[in-house]
Amino acid sequence: MNSGLPDNFSLAGQLAVITGGASGIGFGIASCFVAAGARVVLVGRNEDRLADAVQELGDSARYEVCDIARLYSLPDLVDRIRAREGCISLLVNNAGNHLKKPAAETSDTEFDAVLQTHLRAGFALSREVASDMTRSGGGSILFIASMASLLGIPLIVAYSAAKSALCGVVRSLAAEWSCRGIRVNAIAPGWIDTAMFRNAVQHDPARSDKILARTPMARLGEVEDIGMAAVYLCSPAAKFITGVVLPVDGGASIGF
Repeated sequence: MNSGLPDNFSLAGQLAVITGGASGIGFGIASCFVAAGARVVLVGRNEDRLADAVQELGDSARYEVCDIARLYSLPDLVDRIRAREGCISLLVNNAGNHLKKPAAETSDTEFDAVLQTHLRAGFALSREVASDMTRSGGGSILFIASMASLLGIPLIVAYSAAKSALCGVVRSLAAEWSCRGIRVNAIAPGWIDTAMFRNAVQHDPARSDKILARTPMARLGEVEDIGMAAVYLCSPAAKFITGVVLPVDGGASIGF
């Protein structure tokens, strides 16, 4: 029985599209996918960062420059990837933007801009790739949620709204698309040691201390922690799992 375990966690033969894949959590997921045998296409706005990421990942990686918030561009993006690489079997909706601001000062335009990238673009891209997955017999879609999907966190009302809404999208798509062989899940990362996180807390030691104090494992996560969870959820090992939001957070969401 144990001799079959490595194959169950393999992504060999899979083509994965990862938005926001040039850095941080997205790059960590891409690295783990490549290690598991997948080919990856990184999608983002900054071509220099994408090119550097692909060079580091090696021959199994390609990139496409696209601002996913421009929803009209997504059908063409999927067409380009399909023409060059074949049918997409895995999609990771990781790209996002952030707004830290008091709720009373958050404008409608700012609120909508956060929802556009996280929620509307993630759904629209999922809708585009679902036809590929259906034709090829199935696939896996993964959304990157957040602790803001699970906890009340001040000063990020737009981000919290977007990330909480993603959980509803995951459950609804999982229920609707399971009959097409498409699994839809999410990961809710805790506080992960990325350049973005370090920049956010470098002048706010009290915030950093609070984060560690409420995390039972008393440390930050690494991008590979999210990447390996993503490999699991997208692999045959998770073939009977759909519609879940998996916290990968060192216990932060259940800690006291």
